[in-house]
Amino acid sequence: MSSTNSNPRATAGNSVRSSGSGPRVNAPARPTQRPASSSSARPGSRPGLVKPAPKAKARKARLLVSKVDPWSVLKMSFLLSVALGIVTVVAAIVIWTVLDLTGIFDRVNQLLGEIAGSEGAGFDLRQFASLGQVVSFATIIAVVNVVLLTALAMLSAVLYNISSTLVGGIGVTLTDD
Repeated sequence: MSSTNSNPRATAGNSVRSSGSGPRVNAPARPTQRPASSSSARPGSRPGLVKPAPKAKARKARLLVSKVDPWSVLKMSFLLSVALGIVTVVAAIVIWTVLDLTGIFDRVNQLLGEIAGSEGAGFDLRQFASLGQVVSFATIIAVVNVVLLTALAMLSAVLYNISSTLVGGIGVTLTDD
């Protein structure tokens, strides 16, 4: 490799000699003038760009919730209470499994055996609280919860509609961001 620089723009002159005995190569001429800038442009800003429009003020709308549709409240509360029921059953399964894996049932059986003394024939907590029984109980609680929450939400919607005819409803202010 030669120690000379082969980049034609890196040298000070307009011509560059190649490392061998070849002909001269002329470098391309550089432009000597910059484009004229407008006198109204600020320093540091790019010419030709348009200023952004000023932001509009946020609009506010004051609304009054004077009626709630009981049918839509019934549907929404039913779906949400079914989701809560599924969470209840899954949580019961997870808690029972964690208690079983950590040995809590065995410790409670030992504690109850010590309290009862040698007269006790042995107490097994898993007979009274097996996984099937816990899931069944959680399912019953979830179904009752679905019925009660749906009925309570429907009753609340009807009571709101009655009271809003007397009072006028709830005022809500909406804004644009």
